[in-house]
Amino acid sequence: MSLKKEAASGSDVDERLAALITNANAIRAIASAVEGTLGPKGLDTMLVDKFGEVVITNDGVTILTMMEANHPAARMLINIARAQQEEVGDGTTTATVMAGALVGSGVEQVTRGVPVARVIEGLRVGLKKALDFMGAEARPVTSLQDPVVRQVALVAGRSHEDIADLVVQAAIMIGQEKLKDPSFKFSEAIVAEEGAENEVFMGVIINKDRINRQMPRELSQLSVLVIDDALEPEEIDDEALSTESGFARYLQLQEEFKQNVQKIAGLGVGLVLVDRGVNDAAEEILTDAGVMVVQRVANKELRKAAEHTGARMIKRTGLKKAPDELKKFLGQADKAYNDEKLEQVWVLGGGGKPMATVLVGAATAEVVGERERIAKDAAASVQSAIKGGVVPGGGSLELAVAREVEKVREGIRGMAAYGVDCVVEALKRPMSQIVANAGFNPLEKLGDVIAAQAETGKNSLAVDCDSGQVADMLEMGIADPAIVKTYALRAAGEVAEAILRIDTIIKKREEKDTRKEMPS
Repeated sequence: MSLKKEAASGSDVDERLAALITNANAIRAIASAVEGTLGPKGLDTMLVDKFGEVVITNDGVTILTMMEANHPAARMLINIARAQQEEVGDGTTTATVMAGALVGSGVEQVTRGVPVARVIEGLRVGLKKALDFMGAEARPVTSLQDPVVRQVALVAGRSHEDIADLVVQAAIMIGQEKLKDPSFKFSEAIVAEEGAENEVFMGVIINKDRINRQMPRELSQLSVLVIDDALEPEEIDDEALSTESGFARYLQLQEEFKQNVQKIAGLGVGLVLVDRGVNDAAEEILTDAGVMVVQRVANKELRKAAEHTGARMIKRTGLKKAPDELKKFLGQADKAYNDEKLEQVWVLGGGGKPMATVLVGAATAEVVGERERIAKDAAASVQSAIKGGVVPGGGSLELAVAREVEKVREGIRGMAAYGVDCVVEALKRPMSQIVANAGFNPLEKLGDVIAAQAETGKNSLAVDCDSGQVADMLEMGIADPAIVKTYALRAAGEVAEAILRIDTIIKKREEKDTRKEMPS
């Protein structure tokens, strides 16, 4: 009887571990998909869809969001990476690799007999210490002229010097105050185009042509009207139109609409940006008046143009206002130019808020997307550095933090110490992977760096991926934004704890639509 009970108990343990191991394997599979891209010697990943379309990239979040992943735990990790990209714009690969290491180490401890609750307790202690130490190591960036700003752009921009220079130039144009604004995303200033020349300018790009070639191609010192609506007469439904009074109302609305459009021309407006379509009559009137009109402008671009020119967006019904009232809705710009080759309208020198655009050129269509992703990462990293300062890169800071967390372990009693060990292993993982991707032995190089950091007291020591020698990352110009590092570690900790807490996977029943079953 006792043997049966013992067997049943062992079976229960196996079932509980099965869910944990299944989830951990999914997390590790996701981490392994991106870890080869980490560091200056990281390689690219090719993503192929069912139609044979190919994307080749080194960008972690692009790989994660484009890859096919059906396992719930894998999707959880991908969502965490996506959230990091939205919040700080970089560091998704580091977060994913550390999450994989945390989960892997945690599962190893649990299979050895350490209760999950104790592992999680240790994780929390270790992560708190690590995050506090990382925050204390951050060096503030007080000027955009500081050479470290370009270095941050260069590291995040994967050593593309032209992109780093463009991003820094644009950052200086925008200014520190704007970069620190929580609602402003510097990465949204990046535009990549095939056949374009690298350029930074104060203005915005509308990715549409003017409606017709009879409209002016270029205008100077102009007023701008932004219509967050269609430039068409108000509609009447078919039923009302079939009546005499309805048809009379239709004719009245058509006439009122033409008067409103003529009012736009009479105000001397040079550029009209429209959210939706433009009526033929309006197109004809505005063409004759020498107005450049762009229709079906993306809402994001419409808002950026309004903000930059100082225009107040208006609905079509707002065009009924008196001319003096309507003038208050107009913005101003030094120049509007339709680049017919790129099929874009550039609005330069707006009278509203400063807004720089970084135009990144690409030789072929195949590399446009990757060039844009690289530039967006560089821009996001520069903004994060201005907000929260910089720390040494190359995995050096994480290794120094691991040494500090190991000291915490000495003061912890009980099995929670094993959870702290998981944090130590995860913190060693970035440098280990960077070194492995550069073709060196991770165990050997980590040992060298740990000894050198302890001996010199320099937390900025890591491995030069060209020579394999221990080197000072800050002296080499390898710096990362502190916010990216702390967010990555916090995100890894959150997903690891969530995965470790799951000990049962149950398939949800399909819920019936009860509304169909309700009596009429």
